[in-house]
Amino acid sequence: MVVFGAQVCGDLSAGATREWLVPDGTGGYAMGTVSGLRTRRYHGLLVVAEPGQPARRHLGLAALDPVLTLPSGATVSLATHEWDGGVVSPEGHTLLERFEIVDGLPRWRWRIGPVVLERRLAMVHGSPHVGVVHRLLSAPGPVTLTLKALVTWRDAHGERGAAGPPPAVASDSGGAVVERAFRLQGPSWQPGGQWYRGAYAREEAARGLNATEDLWYAGEFSARLHAGEALEVEAWAGEGEALGAQRVVLRAEERHRSLTHDASDAVDAALVLAADAFVVAGAQGAPDVVAGYPWFGTWARDTMISYEGLFLSTGWCDEGRELLRAYAATLSEGMLANTADTGQTEYNTVDGTLWFLHAVERHVMATDDEDLAREVLPGLEQVIAAHVAGTRFGIRVDPADGLVTQGAPGVALTWMDARVDGIPVTPRVGKPVEVNALWINGLAAVAGLKERLGGDASGLHRLRERATASFGARYRMLHSASGVQDAAPLFDVVDGPDGDDPSTRPNQLLAWSLPHGPLRGTPVPDALFSLFTPLGPRSLAMDDPAFTGLHRGSPGDRDRAYHQGTVWPWLTGPYIDAVHHTQLKNHRELLAGIEAHLWEWGVGSVSETADGHAPHRGTGCPFQAWSVAETLRVRRIFG
Repeated sequence: MVVFGAQVCGDLSAGATREWLVPDGTGGYAMGTVSGLRTRRYHGLLVVAEPGQPARRHLGLAALDPVLTLPSGATVSLATHEWDGGVVSPEGHTLLERFEIVDGLPRWRWRIGPVVLERRLAMVHGSPHVGVVHRLLSAPGPVTLTLKALVTWRDAHGERGAAGPPPAVASDSGGAVVERAFRLQGPSWQPGGQWYRGAYAREEAARGLNATEDLWYAGEFSARLHAGEALEVEAWAGEGEALGAQRVVLRAEERHRSLTHDASDAVDAALVLAADAFVVAGAQGAPDVVAGYPWFGTWARDTMISYEGLFLSTGWCDEGRELLRAYAATLSEGMLANTADTGQTEYNTVDGTLWFLHAVERHVMATDDEDLAREVLPGLEQVIAAHVAGTRFGIRVDPADGLVTQGAPGVALTWMDARVDGIPVTPRVGKPVEVNALWINGLAAVAGLKERLGGDASGLHRLRERATASFGARYRMLHSASGVQDAAPLFDVVDGPDGDDPSTRPNQLLAWSLPHGPLRGTPVPDALFSLFTPLGPRSLAMDDPAFTGLHRGSPGDRDRAYHQGTVWPWLTGPYIDAVHHTQLKNHRELLAGIEAHLWEWGVGSVSETADGHAPHRGTGCPFQAWSVAETLRVRRIFG
């Protein structure tokens, strides 16, 4: 449980920069801030994902604004909104005495003298269905609670305004249907019909995006309450029926307690619930992984990097097996489909497929699932053959040294794939160091699976031996003074258009961290230690002329900084793997900053990125799958 008091809740510089998330297991969610202020276009109580398409989301119920009529007859609004021009009105956050996360679910408590009102919120797992319960905890007499429903129906990435038609709201028994898309239900519904113009989202302004939209006041629910009584409201999309908001909350609490029953401590429990947020029902019903909330969909690279932490560390192996089977079916020309977020399947990574080889081997090693190994092994061998022969985007094994090279105009195929105006910021054409660490690891993984099933893997071993020898010869940078090679850092890319790239980046950590990595068990160069921050390694050394310490500003500014010094918490996992054999024993110390970060921004989760400069404020998605997965994985291994 995490608790924030009035000093955080009542200060928008603190309470409105901490965000909560309640996912529904389909890619949809409820999301907002501790203070109740909507600071993003993505914030709302019902964000609906299309069935089997977690990336395609619509915002429906933006807010339920509570208004109390006290025994004295005075009315008090408990909502908090910011409007174009900077006016904050009403200022209900100043009446919040407490916000807490209990069993992974948010609770708010407002106090107006002796009157105390609590809000609880939860979603139905596997369905776009939210329940919101307002309970009067104490009052000297009866009070009337009104909940004003502010709605829209628009793409989660966009806006809707009063220049166009308002959302169609049709009242029916117990509530209303909005745009024939979602339903509201609760007591004493009274239709509204008014635009709330100029709702302002300060985080969108900070990201250089349009920050204003208009919200439609659809109507309101109300009830006269005595202490201990509650007003329940539900909202849902699809063909479902009302369940009772209190029942929704209690079921969610019970489910979350079952997920964390064997957690070792509060941090472990928080990470398990954070991990659960990313596992969703994908296409054809197979499990999939949302890369990050609130704006990402499902990406193969992120999923495979996250696989161990999300599925093996948690024991969700059955779900993981079905995910791996579904992804194996997407293999084409030796490549794994990366994403279908754009509406069409895209094959656009050089590393995602190699991470898939790693994930399959880790699964089989952890579960002894030889049936899965037997089913997918032909596809894995085709991956090797296609890389040797050559596949899309110039991805191929160089016959001169057995290492994987890649690159094509206008594309960035490694995980450092940011582009500005269509031009890659870090194209890394040639032979990226982590790609070849993954290639060597993948050859060993497939060889091990083949031998486990009684096959001959001698050809795979020969490929790996040659690539490993070439790796040692090609990537080590000599110390200019001594000519010593053993503890020297590695080139980030070799055989690129401009030669070998000596940039000090964390990509080389994979050579030490992967279980069959070419440098596994040898000391990590001291030069890499300077990359580490409380939230993980920087993506570029601070003394590099291209280093950018702030990941902020317009979309172009952020993309230019994305891999040029920005901190990536997921790399803490490879960092700990790399150093634990030779240079470090107290691994928990390396996780202390991330553990504290759990309560700093995306409450109970780990952010996608952070500034390279101190104090390393979180950036990108506040809730990111591979950041959570790698933290959970290494914490459970080394904790």
